[in-house]
Amino acid sequence: MFVDGFMKVKLGSFLSEVNEKTTKNNQYPVLTSSKSGLYLQSNYFNKQVASKDNTGYKIIKRNQFTYRAMSDTGKFFPNMLDCADVGIVSPAYPVFEISDKSVIIPEYLKYFFKSNNFQHSIASFAQGSTRTSVKFNKMKTIIINIPSIETQMETIEIIKKVSTIITHLHTQLEKLDLLVKARFVEMFGDPVSNPYNWEKISLGKLAEIKIGPFGSLLHKEDYVQNNHALINPSHIINSKVFADMKLTVSDEKYEELRAYQLFTGDVVMGRRGEMGRCAVITENGLLCGTGSMIIRTNGRLKADYIQKIISFPSFKKTIEDMAVGQTMPNLNVPIVSKFMIICPPIEVQEQYYSFIEKTDKSKVAMQKELGKAQTLFNSLMQEYFG
Repeated sequence: MFVDGFMKVKLGSFLSEVNEKTTKNNQYPVLTSSKSGLYLQSNYFNKQVASKDNTGYKIIKRNQFTYRAMSDTGKFFPNMLDCADVGIVSPAYPVFEISDKSVIIPEYLKYFFKSNNFQHSIASFAQGSTRTSVKFNKMKTIIINIPSIETQMETIEIIKKVSTIITHLHTQLEKLDLLVKARFVEMFGDPVSNPYNWEKISLGKLAEIKIGPFGSLLHKEDYVQNNHALINPSHIINSKVFADMKLTVSDEKYEELRAYQLFTGDVVMGRRGEMGRCAVITENGLLCGTGSMIIRTNGRLKADYIQKIISFPSFKKTIEDMAVGQTMPNLNVPIVSKFMIICPPIEVQEQYYSFIEKTDKSKVAMQKELGKAQTLFNSLMQEYFG
């Protein structure tokens, strides 16, 4: 029954769980569920990270839904399969479908699951402290206001137009990043094989290198929220820093650890786990974490150049060979100081950074348009779903 143009029902009134499983290994492509959507795992990670034998994995078909029932962030993102006709997910993932498509269109439900309204509702069912979970039976009790099929179709059309613009802008930004990487290789070559025979200088002569503070300098009571964030390897993703504002220290502690403060133009690099994970610092007020290192260039080479060298695939392999420790690869100042960095003539570097300056202007313009589109998308989501 519709009241004020909406029918208020529980999700469980039109959702049913699907429990079809594979009977042999690699029966269908492995999928991964993330905040932004459901993807082929081989594309998302550039490799398959699931177990070698995926017999018994759950099968999911186009327009069916799934989600990670365990979360480290307390948020849950049910995703609809629209990137393939069929795939498989971990047996721990609930898989479900719309049993009555006369009530709701799959795409409409897909957008509802991305809404603040849904996130507030599902958060109330989360169980656990460090890692939270929500069972499908609990999720089915969430109330949704469903308009007519005609209104759903109109809503989907409007939101999809904005979503398409956002996707297009993201694609263009990714293409610019690929162009920058290609230009780097074109101008400087592989930094390990050094096809242009550039001069090589040890990093210790090009930068000040410092390890993060010992764990004994930081205690549980030192941590506060929304102040000076510590940057550990887990906060360095795709050559960018993503600070965790729940892992910060007070102004007093920040001053006490001033030797480990990060400044604009520093390179912060993880010294444990994945080798070559590094980023250029673009703001002051951050602190190098225990698992990271500071590389502060002396000016002969730009921080961006050093970052690109260290994160280059062949150079990362070299770092892996230099790292110590069998269980967990580890770097120290003497090892990092021995990194051999190719040093092209200054005029070649300037040509490259002239190109970078032009692409950066294009990126700024695109990011501005992306911001506008994202604001519009968020506004529409709030208007239609709450």
